[in-house]
Amino acid sequence: MRFLDVKTDYAFKKVFGSETSKDILIEFLNAIIYHDSDKKIEDLHIVDPYTIPMLKGMKDTYVDVKAKLNDDTTVIIEMQVLHHEAFEKRILYNAAKNYSIQLNKSEEYHLLNPVIALTIVDFNMFENDNIINRFKLLEKDSFISYSDDIELVFIELPKFTKSEDELKDIKDQWIYFIKNAGSMEYIPTTLNKQIQTALGIVNEANMTKEELEAQHKRKEFISIQKLSVLKARKDGIEQGIEQGIEQGIEQGIEKEKIEVAKKSILQGLDNSTISLITGLSVEDIETLRV
Repeated sequence: MRFLDVKTDYAFKKVFGSETSKDILIEFLNAIIYHDSDKKIEDLHIVDPYTIPMLKGMKDTYVDVKAKLNDDTTVIIEMQVLHHEAFEKRILYNAAKNYSIQLNKSEEYHLLNPVIALTIVDFNMFENDNIINRFKLLEKDSFISYSDDIELVFIELPKFTKSEDELKDIKDQWIYFIKNAGSMEYIPTTLNKQIQTALGIVNEANMTKEELEAQHKRKEFISIQKLSVLKARKDGIEQGIEQGIEQGIEQGIEKEKIEVAKKSILQGLDNSTISLITGLSVEDIETLRV
């Protein structure tokens, strides 16, 4: 068996954002967001479900799914494969925008409902070992909660290194599925039934030739984008090293000139002669005499 890479837009939305995805999405969100909570999602509505089987373009390297829970909480689920400038600000802006647009001008603030932005990234974001990081408004020193109305949740896939045999709970299983579906060769019977269903959805055997071609082009596009970013970073590092070497050499030469000038001053040579010997300006040499 071969499965689509769930980190790409078509597969991600087919699993989590299509008309038939509701039960899968409920299981996923309960496992990730409400894993350690007594609160569980009983029902939800997928906003603007993804039903178009083909890709419209390749401009973006992220994809999102929006759902309204049975308690009117809005959850935005986003898959992001490349870290770009101002990415963190865009996530915060998107959550705040979805919070603020709930009200018309004449409506009261108490009608506002919570927004959770769940972002899955295929790169490291935070300097800790947490695979899942959660943020909300807290008092800076005593950590008193100001509001739970906006919460940011991040899953960093590169930090998740467990094999199939090491999966401890349903949360592990879902993260394992998202990270590894594209390289799996069979549907493990040990996985949660909704994950097994999700793997069935992205089974290439169930795809048309057109769908597979579009998906593979999308994956190739993302790979090219990643390579472009890596090359840019490599070029930047190499350029920085070259500049550092050049600056180091220049600083070393300058230091040597100053040492020669100081010795020449002690020997009683005049500024003009020392300038000819070292290449330093007469003004610079004069400052060394002070």
